[in-house]
Amino acid sequence: MSCNHNAEAFLHACIDGAGIAADAKRPLFRSVGRDSKLTRNALHRVKAFEMVRRRAAAAGIATRIGNHSFRATGITVFRQLGGLLENAALMANHASTRTTQLYDRKSDEVTLDEVERIGF
Repeated sequence: MSCNHNAEAFLHACIDGAGIAADAKRPLFRSVGRDSKLTRNALHRVKAFEMVRRRAAAAGIATRIGNHSFRATGITVFRQLGGLLENAALMANHASTRTTQLYDRKSDEVTLDEVERIGF
């Protein structure tokens, strides 16, 4: 699948920095060994979740977020910028657009115009 050019540059920098470019058949996100070096094994999903939580807390983010928060944000922003639901489903690898709609927070917005309709 295509990748945004900024994301592509960032990924290449991470891959080069981690020294794993020559090991392309192995997982991108890897576990860390006791020597604090990357292993050849995939990062377990629970460890990824814990890492996201730790980093959010360290950044002062009080909202409870997890790995799927990034998926929801990506889908929502894509849709806010005019992206089609069908394309969002393809990018998210969802078999159904109904699943993609669960992540789309675009409809959660209440605009000032809508609030002004109340008319006190």
